This record gives sequence, C-alpha cells and structure tokens, in this order.
Amino acid sequence: MQLNCDMGEGMAFDAEIMPLIDMANLACGAHAGDEALMRANVCLAKKHGVVIGAHPAYPDRENFGRVSMQMAPARLGQLLREQIERLDRICSDEGVTLSYVKPHGALYNDMMRDEEIAMAVMETIASYRSDLQLMILSTPDNGRYRLLSQRYGIALLYELFADRNYTDQGYLQPRVEQDAVIRDVDHIVERIVSYGRTGVLRSVSGKSLQLEGDTLCVHGDNEASLAVIKALRDVL
Repeated sequence: MQLNCDMGEGMAFDAEIMPLIDMANLACGAHAGDEALMRANVCLAKKHGVVIGAHPAYPDRENFGRVSMQMAPARLGQLLREQIERLDRICSDEGVTLSYVKPHGALYNDMMRDEEIAMAVMETIASYRSDLQLMILSTPDNGRYRLLSQRYGIALLYELFADRNYTDQGYLQPRVEQDAVIRDVDHIVERIVSYGRTGVLRSVSGKSLQLEGDTLCVHGDNEASLAVIKALRDVL
C-alpha cells in the first residue's frame, strides 16, 4: 500500500516528510499554498521519487477549505481545472508528471456524499487529462463510484485514512466531533497492521468495515504527525 500525505499547505514539515512517503497531494493555491510552494514541493518530490497529485479545494483560505460551498457544476469544474492546470504546468516545467487528483477537505467529503459533485469532478478530470487518476475515500459503496468513473473513462485510487476515525457507514467521522482525529501513534500503527492482515478497519463504535485500499493517508500538519508517518513507513 502506498503512503500519501497532504503537502504544500504552508506547514514546516514538508522537507522531512517527503522522503518518507510514496505520494504527495500538493495544495494548488485555493485553500493553501502558492506557486512558489508548489514548485518547491514538486522539486522535493522529484528528488525523492515521490508521485505527485493535485490537491484542489474550494476557494476558501479563511476556513482552510473545510467548509462546503454551494456552486454550479460548471463553476466548480472551472475552479478545479484552473488549480489542476497550475500544478500540471509546474510539473511540466520541472520535468515530472502529475499523476492523480485528490480533492481537499469539504470538497472531498461533498464529492463522496453528492453524486452531482462527484460527476463534476470526474468530468473535469476527463476533459482535461483522462490519464489522471482520481483518489476517493474507500467506502462499502465503492461499486457506485466505480461505475461513475467508468462512464467518464478515468481510474480510481481508493484511499484509507490512518489517523481518522470512521462512522459505522464507512465515512470519515466529521472533524467537528471530538474523536474524529486519532493521535495515539501506537493505536494508529496497530489498526493499520490489523487492516493489513484482515482487510478490515474498525469504525469509531467498533463495527467491522471491509474496505479496499490502494493508498493510506496520514496528515502531515504537525510534529506529532511526523512521528506517525515514520512509524507507518517502518510498518509498510
């Protein structure tokens, strides 16, 4: 399983994290980051052989892209395309390839809840570069998204979260809830080792969730996260 991390969001740990991961989801300027930071992280990823993905978001830096925004599918598609193109151009300048798209924050969650938003994201990717993969949350309902992606001719990457709790329905526990984020390193490693053996993650109430997993996300926005990433790198 490939280890991925959200990067280029103005945190202090990008240079330390990059050698430890396989895939870097780079902020494209909407919720965080700018062209200079994108270029710096593209160069870091190139140096360490890390696969690069675009991490587009709602244009809402004040709330770090974590608040849903209502907009027409055409407008959402335009905003997504602008962000993806910006990072793709930098990748081309530096002689590397942009490989996938992983929406950020509220857009990621909205995409998983609202089929119209999911279709707008997929249509944008397909019309721009159909070889770009789309990273989505792995849930018990993966078949529905697989059928949608086949309609648009794009491939999916199914993502699991190491440091987030899940609801009984197989979605991420909302961040407004106290137990949404798991901070204990030993517990995080234990649950991922267990998943590797069984293919099962436990929900916050203990329910067994049988989930596909191509890639595992760890957030890298604090010093504690760096310890988690190091521990998971050893396990993987």
